[in-house]
Amino acid sequence: MKISDNTIGILRNFSDINANILFKPGKTLSTMSTMKNIMAQADVEEEFESEFGVYDLPEFLRAIDSFQQPVLKFNGTANLKIQDEKSTLSARYAFADKSTLRYPSKQISMPDKTVTFSLKNSDYESVKKLYTNLSLPDIAIKGENGKIKLVALDKKNSNSNESSVVVGETDLEFTAYIKAENMKIIPGEYDVALSKAKIAHFKNKKVHVQYWIALEAVSYTHLTLP
Repeated sequence: MKISDNTIGILRNFSDINANILFKPGKTLSTMSTMKNIMAQADVEEEFESEFGVYDLPEFLRAIDSFQQPVLKFNGTANLKIQDEKSTLSARYAFADKSTLRYPSKQISMPDKTVTFSLKNSDYESVKKLYTNLSLPDIAIKGENGKIKLVALDKKNSNSNESSVVVGETDLEFTAYIKAENMKIIPGEYDVALSKAKIAHFKNKKVHVQYWIALEAVSYTHLTLP
C-alpha cells in the first residue's frame, strides 16, 4: 500500500492536533485533541485494510520520510513493514495499544448553523500573520452593523492590539471566540458554520477535510435571532 502526498499532508496536520491516532478500516481518518476541543476528519484516497494505532504520529511520519518510495505492508494487528521500492531498505513499525490512544468515538453533528459564511484563504492568512506577529491569543468572529468580521485580539484586554477583516454579511449581532492556538486548519477556502452550542465547523471546499473547534465559554453573549 502506498500513501499519497495529500494523505501525508493531512496526517502532518492531524499530528499538530494530537500526537497519536487510531487508523480504522476504510478511507476516513479522524483525530481529536487531548482536551477534546478540536476534532478533525478527512476522506482520503487510500483504503486502510485494518485498524491499527500509532502512538507517536510525528515519529511515524519521519519514518516514512526516510524512504524514497515507501510501501506499507501490514502484518496482522501487531506491526507493519515499510519497504522502499527504490532499494532494499525496510523497517518494522510496531502498533500502539488502542487503550493508550486518544481518538474520537463518534462524529460530531452540528446541532444548528446559526451563522454561516465562506472564509477565503487569503483573509485568514492575513489575520493569522498579524495574530502571530503581535502575539494575540484570541480570534473573534463578530457580527455587527450587517458585517461578519474575523478579528485577532486579546479578549481579556480591551486596549490590546487588534487586526480584522470582513468575511461576510449577517443580520445578527454576535461575538464568538476561538483560541488562536486551536486554529489548526490546513490552508484553503472554507465553509464556516457557528452553532449556539459553542462549536465552529470549518469544511474545506477543495480537500475532503473538516474541523470542529470549540468556542470559548463567553461566545454568543450578545446573540440575537432575526
